[in-house]
Amino acid sequence: MPQPCTYDYAIVRVVPRVERGEFVNVGVIVSCVTSNFLQARIELDEARLRALDPSLELDAIRATLAAIPAICAGGPQAGALGRLSMRERFDWLVAPRSTAVQTSPVHTGRCRDLAGELERLLDKMVRQPAGH
Repeated sequence: MPQPCTYDYAIVRVVPRVERGEFVNVGVIVSCVTSNFLQARIELDEARLRALDPSLELDAIRATLAAIPAICAGGPQAGALGRLSMRERFDWLVAPRSTAVQTSPVHTGRCRDLAGELERLLDKMVRQPAGH
């Protein structure tokens, strides 16, 4: 069985009207430098966002959110950010912003399966419970 590792994570949020402070969790970023792991998963619930702001420009939001997993993966497809180290890319992604796409504060956890933990965090923090 793999040894437990310590990882950092942040929840990706869409804040349709920044001045109101309301948001919908839409994804998770998980980073573990010792395991060479930096991944993000985005699951956009457009109906929940439209409930907060029916006039929201979803195309721009989708484009911004699509960049997050690409930046995590690094390489040329992520542009200049793709050349940064894994930790630098994570730090850039979770830096505070006052735009419609933001992240939560960074949290730390321990697990044996980082990909499984990413799924668990999506279930807990992003996906709606069954029946809602």
